[in-house]
Amino acid sequence: MSSTAPQSLSNTKCQQMFDYDNFTITQPFERTVVIPLKSQFRKNTTFYIHLYLYQGHDPFRDQQALYRKLEISKFLVPQQDFINLFHEKVIGIGQTNKTEQNKNTSSLPVTHIQKKIILNIMQNDVTFDRSQIPQEIFDIFRLVTSTTYLPLMSIDKLSTRLRDYSPLNMSSPELKLQFQYSPVSLGRLRLWLNFERGLESTRQWGFQDKEIDEIKGIFADNNLTILALTFVVAAFHTLFDFLAFKNDINYWRHRKTMVGLSIRTVLWRSISQFIIFLYLLDSGASLLVLIPTGVGTLIEIWKVTKAFKIKIRFNGYRPVVTFGAISKAEEDSMMYDSTAMRYLSYLLYPLCFGLAVYSLMFNQHKNWYSWLINSLVNGVYAFGFIFMMPQLFLNYKLKSVAHLPWRAFMYKAFNTFIDDLFAFIITMPTAHRLACFRDDFVFIIYLYQKWLYPVDKARVNEYGESFDDVPVADKIDQKSVVESKKKQ
Repeated sequence: MSSTAPQSLSNTKCQQMFDYDNFTITQPFERTVVIPLKSQFRKNTTFYIHLYLYQGHDPFRDQQALYRKLEISKFLVPQQDFINLFHEKVIGIGQTNKTEQNKNTSSLPVTHIQKKIILNIMQNDVTFDRSQIPQEIFDIFRLVTSTTYLPLMSIDKLSTRLRDYSPLNMSSPELKLQFQYSPVSLGRLRLWLNFERGLESTRQWGFQDKEIDEIKGIFADNNLTILALTFVVAAFHTLFDFLAFKNDINYWRHRKTMVGLSIRTVLWRSISQFIIFLYLLDSGASLLVLIPTGVGTLIEIWKVTKAFKIKIRFNGYRPVVTFGAISKAEEDSMMYDSTAMRYLSYLLYPLCFGLAVYSLMFNQHKNWYSWLINSLVNGVYAFGFIFMMPQLFLNYKLKSVAHLPWRAFMYKAFNTFIDDLFAFIITMPTAHRLACFRDDFVFIIYLYQKWLYPVDKARVNEYGESFDDVPVADKIDQKSVVESKKKQ
């Protein structure tokens, strides 16, 4: 039954949706229900669904009738419509006022209706100890006698996502809802109820509907086997993220020279990481993706200050920026770096420009800022691996990979392959999902170069550096001590 009141006191205050006579607990079913919207329903935009499981003809007189209530209306801000910016500005000039009006009204919350309702009933015949009834089923546990209880019936809120809500059309004479029923085991019922309670508690930490919905997607859109695998993989992903950040920061903190490293690659990584972060923010990606990307962006920006030897000192209240001197060995590396980038730019710039123009003319975007961010990030995703090529070219010219932070690289490589799994589980834009596989290709080339140019850990290379992350000055001192002993 449906109503605009939170309590269903009689059948005169409710509107019957449907009556399923041949119901059995073990048999799942689905049904599309059409509810006529009466005038009093349109005046009150709060809707409730009342579900009864009973024997006989009148649920209000059945003392053993099971009852559950669900509020299916929610005030949400509607999603902003996508438009073709090129057609609006160049072809359809008269549509501008309508577009501006939609932008002004789209920020106001309106009534949304939950279009999918999922009901579960425990199908197991379980005997409970009266003194040890699980706490999570207290609200749905109802005794008939001192030794018997009614079936455990629950409305599945965990599987209901924000995408299952749609704006209420007040001009429509009817409302369509999809009703689903499936039996569940006691273990799954308890697990789902615990998850629902845990998600509601996250609101105390400041989580909003969007963040909670993303977490719901991990549970609702995957079966229990994939869910368990996700928890294990997420634990390793967090561990490798921490180790990669730790070793990367440690490597660059002790790095005194840019010999063998591509400065342009470091600069490109910081710019691309920042663009990707803005794109994920604009696309409403999950916090599980946003937070690591944001931390990585800060680290990449810090690397730029190390690569260009930037130091900031204050002359009173006025900051003064200085750049360190460049050695002869660093000039050689920069020459190889510049050569590689010059040839790659002949391919990169026309492709990025052409892709941006194509997106403007044929794709739809929320606004001009969204088009700009999408165009930039498409260039990053589609051709980002090209900017990694200068480092590969440097490795080829030097015939060495000893200058690379291999510990951080390997942790990132592990996480890259883990990201391939997460790409199909966590909500993220399609372009970001494809970029995970692009990184696999680059790491495989790095591993091939590591095999092609083996490194003797005890050997100091032509720039006074070794495989491990010991400062260059220490290596030179050790080499001079060995030579002096030989002369003696």
